[in-house]
Amino acid sequence: MKRKLIAAMGIAGMMVSVAACGGDDGDSGKNAGPDSFKGQTLRVWTMTGSAPEQWTKDVQAAFEKKTGAKLKFEIQKWDGIQQKITTALSEDNPPDVIEVGNTQTPAYAATGGLAELGDLKQAIGTDWTPSVSQSSVYDGKQYAAPWYFANRVVIYNKKIWAEAGIKSTPKTRDEFFDDLKTIGRKTDAEPLYLPGQNWYFFDGLTIGQGADLVKKDGDKYVSNLADPKVSKAMEIYKQYASYSEAPKDKDEANPQQAEVFAKGKTGAFIGMGWEAGTAVTANKSIEKDLGYFTIPGETAGKPEGVFLGGSNLAVAQGSKKQALAKEFLKLALSDKFEGELSKLNGVIPNKESLQTNLKGNVVAEAAAPAAAVGGTTPLIPEWAAVENTPNPIKSYMTAVLNGKSPAAAAKEVEGEINKRLAQQN
Repeated sequence: MKRKLIAAMGIAGMMVSVAACGGDDGDSGKNAGPDSFKGQTLRVWTMTGSAPEQWTKDVQAAFEKKTGAKLKFEIQKWDGIQQKITTALSEDNPPDVIEVGNTQTPAYAATGGLAELGDLKQAIGTDWTPSVSQSSVYDGKQYAAPWYFANRVVIYNKKIWAEAGIKSTPKTRDEFFDDLKTIGRKTDAEPLYLPGQNWYFFDGLTIGQGADLVKKDGDKYVSNLADPKVSKAMEIYKQYASYSEAPKDKDEANPQQAEVFAKGKTGAFIGMGWEAGTAVTANKSIEKDLGYFTIPGETAGKPEGVFLGGSNLAVAQGSKKQALAKEFLKLALSDKFEGELSKLNGVIPNKESLQTNLKGNVVAEAAAPAAAVGGTTPLIPEWAAVENTPNPIKSYMTAVLNGKSPAAAAKEVEGEINKRLAQQN
């Protein structure tokens, strides 16, 4: 069973008013050409920070030249976006193209809110990286297109590593453990800051083990937390945590791990690239000591599995400009503009061949190698409730770190996981 994902979302009860915009409400589906869609306006929702100003200007110019239509970007905030998108998709005049989190895509598809894009996949997506494309597929059909992605890397303090006498970054997991052991022996620093409930790093380890967090039992999904492969991933996590003094019952946001690292007394932590900025904001002087490397896997040349977070672009099923929307996607996702986005934002593109655009961005260069072996959480609508607070998998992790066997800890929480998968209150 392939790794799949979904984030928590529900059908919004509160209606959100979205103003209509544009000209003619329909398009003919004819081939695009200058003025072929003249008089129409395509509305595109993108999230704060996703589309750089230069990128939007360049795409607008190319789109309007190609189609004769206008292109209007409407910037949205992540806070509350699931409810807002769900409401918009149920209305008569939704935005035509919507950026959706890759962990949200299947849920919107399951409600019938997204248009099927199999023809677009055949036209421009045959070489999309499979690991980043899978989140845009639901029930065997393409309901979105992969846009950009990011994953965790090791952020380390070069000064502390030099003090320990370490001259190069590790290429395997065992080499990483040896380096952490050396830091603990030769310096006063905490080798690694890893709180006990860094759930998405653990998810990456399960991906690396080829494990699934759910399994099919008849016509329903149930927990697969007791699988030996999941147990192996948790044992690896426990080994990492043995080099850390972080709380076993907290996650990476409580306290913010980057702010702990910013104090200059920690060898490394595992986090998103933007967390380096958080560290610098907390302590400007640490900027010169920052370094980055790919989370190493069991063997050299194959990075550790990682959770791939990011965004897809989807067409609203209720859009009356389906053909025009696809013309936008063909442009936005072209090698030219996908490459430009990667270069400007330092995000992982949807094709491995475009990763050359990341050259010179040290964080992105560290993240990119793991994209091909990355994955997600289960791609089933039932997964939504599992990650709700309190997340039972976090409780499982803390229990193992406090001495329970993975099997015993799994047994304690599987009842709650199954209850949530069954969407029982």
